[in-house]
Amino acid sequence: MKKVFITAAAVLVSLTITGVSLAADQAPAKKEPAKKPSIKKEQTISETATVEAVDLTTRVLTLKGSKGNVFDLKAGEEVRNLPQVKVGDQVKVKFYQSLAIDVMAAGKAPGGVQEAVVMDRAKLGDKPGGVIGSSVTVTATVEALDKKKQTVTLKGPEGKTKVVKVQNPNNLKNVKVGDEVVITLTEAVAVSVEGMK
Repeated sequence: MKKVFITAAAVLVSLTITGVSLAADQAPAKKEPAKKPSIKKEQTISETATVEAVDLTTRVLTLKGSKGNVFDLKAGEEVRNLPQVKVGDQVKVKFYQSLAIDVMAAGKAPGGVQEAVVMDRAKLGDKPGGVIGSSVTVTATVEALDKKKQTVTLKGPEGKTKVVKVQNPNNLKNVKVGDEVVITLTEAVAVSVEGMK
């Protein structure tokens, strides 16, 4: 769990460095309670590569990317139908990643760390392909706020703290000590062989 919290905190820090920060909601109506900040950032990257070589003994494919870059990809034992892949085949890879950060009042978050993994692979005899995805959710508690320095001190599920710089000071308006920050990182990779020779 320690590694998961450190990774999630590092992702949060890197997002603030690259310009992504907690999104400030519209000013609340006078009778409604102030909304806590929330963000969801996602991206999908697709790449098509051509098979340059296949080594069935080592299960290594040599691929050439669309920009001419050549790289090796090892297919694990869970990859079915590898012998169907031939030099010249087109391999399509899609990578999806999302990061959701929600600030909640104390006691409203799920707490701790939750992990889930999903996998699907080609049936025997089909074209090689598959999908694998994972999701990790970490809940941290706001231990301290420094609005002048624009920092938040988060305490993870194992009691370790991390100071995080928030890029936009408006994001701290409705955050208070004791609030919980729920960070969910989801990643998925889909690989399919298309245009088989």
